[in-house]
Amino acid sequence: MRTFISGENGLNVLEQWHPHCWINIENPTLEDLNYLTEDLQIPQSFLNDIEDPDERPRIEHEDDWKIIIMRIPVRDTAHHGLPFSTVPLGIILRGDVLVTLCYHQNEMLSDFITYNQRKNRGFSNSYNLVLRLLLSSSVWYLKYLKQLNIQVKRAEKKLERSVKNQELQALIHIEKCYVFFITSINGNFMLLQRLKNIKAERETYDEDLLEDVEIELKQAQESTNIYSNILSGMMDAYASVISNNMNDIMKQLTSVSIVLMVPTLIASFYGMNVPNALQNSPWAFSTIVIISLLISIGGFWMLRRRNWF
Repeated sequence: MRTFISGENGLNVLEQWHPHCWINIENPTLEDLNYLTEDLQIPQSFLNDIEDPDERPRIEHEDDWKIIIMRIPVRDTAHHGLPFSTVPLGIILRGDVLVTLCYHQNEMLSDFITYNQRKNRGFSNSYNLVLRLLLSSSVWYLKYLKQLNIQVKRAEKKLERSVKNQELQALIHIEKCYVFFITSINGNFMLLQRLKNIKAERETYDEDLLEDVEIELKQAQESTNIYSNILSGMMDAYASVISNNMNDIMKQLTSVSIVLMVPTLIASFYGMNVPNALQNSPWAFSTIVIISLLISIGGFWMLRRRNWF
């Protein structure tokens, strides 16, 4: 979907392109891609880089064009059931052309536009917009982290009652999300440092906005590390619990085997086709059964005292 947005006096949607307006494209169609390459003459290599789901945050120049790639969080069910993932968001710049391109539908950009329209807040230049997008991505990382934390608590409550593969797999998926978040946030933080070092644009930066972006990125970075460490410790604890439960089950099965072994052994002796002390007694069967039961009960009582049952 392609949208033209003016940054003067808030964010206003336009019907067609105007110089210095913001062209926002999400989940592009073939027509959108042709518009970028044929009408705007954007290098195809830029589009290929943004399409790569593993592309890292960076800044690159080609002729008069400049591309800035950051990673933003998205809801994701395609990657083996993960609740969230991260994808590249490309900002392509040249003169009066400003394009943001993301090959995935996401909540961040639509919320960014709606929020700034409500606040009647626009952008003074392209780098101001880049910083605001970095700030918005940090806020959405924190939002998704809170949702992941709620999912962890739900899985923890279920694991307190029973240890099943389903709950453990949910925690493993959340742990993968934390890894993606940590890697992407660290990349965005390095991108911010690169942006701060661009000498030609230092005078255009809003110092307060730059400080807000840095604070939010650090907060997202620290929060993700904390949640990840807590989850890792929790996973190790539940691994020990599962191991202990397995040992208890094996101990109980061993106890049952020992108790059943005694009557089986007695029955085997008296089932042999050889003379024994009770072969002519009419009470032989009853005597053997009673002796077996008494020995089994005695063995059960001894094991019970040792808490093996």
